[in-house]
Amino acid sequence: MARKFSIICLAIICSFTLSTGFAFASESKVPAAKPEITKHRELPSFKKPKHLDAADIYDAPGDVKLLLGTLQGIVNRELPRIYLIESDEEGKTTWLEDLAVPYTLHEDYWKVFDLYRSEAAGMIIYDPDVPDTINVATTLAGLKDAVVASPELAEKLSAAPYHLNVLEDLRGKFNSRMEAYNWQYEQLWDQTTHQMLVGLAPDTAIRIPPGLPESFVTIAEEKEQIRDASNRDVYSLDLTPLLGKSAVYLRFDDAFPQDGWGPAIHEVTVKADGQTIASFIAGSPEEEAYLYDRQNSKFLEGQGGHRFADNGNYFVYEFTPPAGTKQLTAEVDMWNQYKVSAGNIKPLSAEQREPYAYLRDYAVANRAMVFWLDSNVPEQLALFEKIMSDVEPGTPYLGWFSNDVEGEFSSVEIASRYGVYVLAADWFSNLTVFSGTKPKYAPAKKSPRPALENKIYVTYTFTEGDNFQYNQHRMRVMWDDPARGKVPLNWTSSPLLHEGAPAILNYYLNTATENDLLIAGPSGAGYFYPNAWPDASFGEFLKQTQHYLKKTGMTIPYVLNRVDSQNVPLTPFKASAYEEEYEVPGLFISYEDKYGVEIVNDSLPVSTIRGISTAQDGLQVLQEAKANWDGKSPLFVSLGLLAWSMTPSDAVKLTEALGEEFEVVRADHYFSLIRESYGLKKSK
Repeated sequence: MARKFSIICLAIICSFTLSTGFAFASESKVPAAKPEITKHRELPSFKKPKHLDAADIYDAPGDVKLLLGTLQGIVNRELPRIYLIESDEEGKTTWLEDLAVPYTLHEDYWKVFDLYRSEAAGMIIYDPDVPDTINVATTLAGLKDAVVASPELAEKLSAAPYHLNVLEDLRGKFNSRMEAYNWQYEQLWDQTTHQMLVGLAPDTAIRIPPGLPESFVTIAEEKEQIRDASNRDVYSLDLTPLLGKSAVYLRFDDAFPQDGWGPAIHEVTVKADGQTIASFIAGSPEEEAYLYDRQNSKFLEGQGGHRFADNGNYFVYEFTPPAGTKQLTAEVDMWNQYKVSAGNIKPLSAEQREPYAYLRDYAVANRAMVFWLDSNVPEQLALFEKIMSDVEPGTPYLGWFSNDVEGEFSSVEIASRYGVYVLAADWFSNLTVFSGTKPKYAPAKKSPRPALENKIYVTYTFTEGDNFQYNQHRMRVMWDDPARGKVPLNWTSSPLLHEGAPAILNYYLNTATENDLLIAGPSGAGYFYPNAWPDASFGEFLKQTQHYLKKTGMTIPYVLNRVDSQNVPLTPFKASAYEEEYEVPGLFISYEDKYGVEIVNDSLPVSTIRGISTAQDGLQVLQEAKANWDGKSPLFVSLGLLAWSMTPSDAVKLTEALGEEFEVVRADHYFSLIRESYGLKKSK
């Protein structure tokens, strides 16, 4: 979902100042100043781009992407001039053209490097044997006005015609990621900006693709939609046909991805010719040795903890039988909606793990410290919390977390405890360019609210809006669906696009129909869990960020609120803060397998979102709602449309299948109708 109110300006420490008073040092020898407390901005402003040199690096090697991404940060710090094409999901040049800035597209990305290489003071060489040195090198690049290079690129850049100096060579300096990050914290943290935190994976791996690879064969599958663990058993799986390769892989999928339930796995034992070669319980340290690809799986503690994969996600275990094994079996304690497949794939090699450029321009330009710590590993958690404790409440954490969904839940909760909110931006391109654009929103198109009747009122909300890169990539694809505008839709988005990427928000607001309503993604101006946030600073944070919701029209928030990875209700104090500081007419909460409306503190409508991932799934939910409705008073149902699997066309299909007793409405009308139905006074 999958991410400071005091951090806006750096003291002026250099010869140029960005347009809102956020200043950077132009010389690498000058450290970044500590932030001044101000309530006027959440994110730094960059100058307006005048001309862009665009480099197509979509198919470039990872180390070249990293090189150009760090160069982009140095160059764009003073004035955005470099634009990197890294994604083609929404079209390679879609946003570049929408920026309405003159540009030159260079098919040969080295030409862009040649144009600006003189602005780099030198290079930092990372150690491929310790991938996390890529992050340490990125931090050093921001402090020293340098680019980051692999050892191979360093040879090329040291020679003619580049003659770049080596400012730091990290090869052999560290033996582990913790050595690297502890050194970085001790030596560099005080020199970096504390206005933001940046969390980036040092490299990205080629994953097993969605859907079963050709070599995989389904060996066990539940044919019924079972959710009560009535089919729990220890299932024996024969893996013998897969022998003869170096490793055997077990993949667990959701047999019914449309209902968001998934399989549950508690324990796995693998035997080669009757001898146990692997045995572990889900979530244990022993599991880590075999967990090849957890993708978006989750681990549930308590109740005999288990790993599961809902909403079409999956996870994979890897086992290597001894040479000469004649029989290989797996005994798996599992239940609910499992689909198990097995096959042989090549293990990841070092060459398949490559660095990338996304967001590194922003980290370098802002002289931020970049790290990647797993909150579920005690030693890494200790450093993670130490960093969090060093920043002011209201500080943004840009990027993401390791350990996928499990890491998301625990890490967002920890960040929230320190008053840090998340902006998921680890796949955002050209943030230094988009931060230099200006808001220019057309007035929102009005839509008349229907009169309150004895009906079932339904509202659709697309999820993932807290996610900056979703706003840039997937949301644009969905937005361009010709079916958009035919039925009322709520689009969760980030109010901080107002500062981080005004051009993107301009496009959405200026092309919205009267059936499109942008609302704030979890959980307001950033992704955080309200109950975990300290009471002492929560109201002030909402108060200082409320103007982002008003300026963008995203005055209705969708809230995620978790404790120990479980959805929980808002405390009365936190609900009152939303009502008083954000002045909300109502809010959405959670993503559950149920729906409902609660009036909190006798004044605030809170509507639980019932998640769906297909139109058929939504139709089933609404048919059940109709069957259980007494027809004596209005009923209100909020559906959360999974953004990765649904589009406006699906919403139209679902709506067309409904009867006259249903009416689909926008979120503003939805809460207005609820307030009238429950006899509540009108919101401000």
